[in-house]
Amino acid sequence: MIHYLKGEITYKDDKSLILENQGLGFKVFCSPNTLKKVFQGKEIKLFTYLYLREKAVELYGFLSQKELELFESLNDISGIGPKTATMLASLGSLEKLKEIMEKDQLPPEIKGIGRKKSQKILLELTGKIKELKEPSSPARTDEVLDSLISLGFNRKKAKVALEKIPKEIEDTEKKIKEALKILGRG
Repeated sequence: MIHYLKGEITYKDDKSLILENQGLGFKVFCSPNTLKKVFQGKEIKLFTYLYLREKAVELYGFLSQKELELFESLNDISGIGPKTATMLASLGSLEKLKEIMEKDQLPPEIKGIGRKKSQKILLELTGKIKELKEPSSPARTDEVLDSLISLGFNRKKAKVALEKIPKEIEDTEKKIKEALKILGRG
């Protein structure tokens, strides 16, 4: 999995950009909000999500880790694809998204979400708000989480494993070992 890319923007349109990194041009789909904030010829760092389909491989980019996590939560909801999840994630935090949807004030550029789908998303978001709260020791937990993801584990399963680690284990290496034991059992 590609967690992030850092490089120069060589091309940009209304749906994607080309990010050049060491002679390779990566096409990265981004939200309109992200595309407004970045400029051709500038170097940026994008947190990415690799979406594999039967006939295509697509890369989605976000300016922050938090926006990527929101995207992943939304993309897990049945009936929400990565393009819609990208647009919804650009609205901000989960709490802000929930508030916008409750007031039925989705921006017009977000298409394909009617009343039923909106209610389904709201229902699932309510449970997810608790899941995305900041951990008590974010630096160490993020390091352990990144390590587990780099080993090929799903972000959601890795987070669940981290929650099961006894609080008295504080060393990063020991946390990784304990998480691997937990993931090996599950």
